[in-house]
This record gives sequence, structure tokens and C-alpha cells, in this order.
Amino acid sequence: MTPRSALARLSIAVGTAALVSAAALAPAVAASEPEPGTRAAPRLYKGVVTANRLLLRSAPDRGGKVVRVALRNDIVTVYCRTTGQSVDGNNRWYLLTDGAWAYGSARYIRDLGPAPRWC
Repeated sequence: MTPRSALARLSIAVGTAALVSAAALAPAVAASEPEPGTRAAPRLYKGVVTANRLLLRSAPDRGGKVVRVALRNDIVTVYCRTTGQSVDGNNRWYLLTDGAWAYGSARYIRDLGPAPRWC
């Protein structure tokens, strides 16, 4: 083996090892914490309105001021879930972030994906 071919084989081996190492580290880097001084965006969840007209309120109860109305099949963005006044046996309410922060009864919002985190 000539010195030139040995050097070429060594270069290929080193390059391959570097790629394998980078691939092994990629999941750990992707799941790492955000850089100090930065904030990760909070996870948002999605849901679909199942009521004909869902009154969205300023508080998680029927006495809260109506902020807006969502219609059947509207896709809403959920920030988190909390407990509040029971609606048809369901005391969970979702804090929605669509345009105005408002609470909607979880009784009339079907999750699209995982259930939202607790507030």
C-alpha cells in the first residue's frame, strides 16, 4: 500500500467516524434545553368545536363575560386546561388563544391530538 492510498483510506475512515458521531448526537442536540437567556415557545394544542355555537368566556364558568363565539367545526388553539364550573358533568375548561384569550368548556371541544397541559 502506498502512502497516498493509506492517507486516502485514513481520510475516509475519519470522515465516516465524524458522520456517525454527528448522527448519534443529533437527537440529543434536538431535545436539549433552549440557550440561556432565550425562552422556548409554549406548546399549543388544537381542538374542534362540537357545539353549534360555543360561547367563549372571560372566566371558566357560565357567569364569565362572553368574549366571542366559536361555531361548530371551528378549529381552536388551546393554550392549557383548567377546572371550572361543571357543564353537563364536565368541569374542564380550555383557555383558548385565538385572537382573544377566552375560556371554552371542554365539554364542547374535542381534542385534535394529545390533551392540553394543565394551566
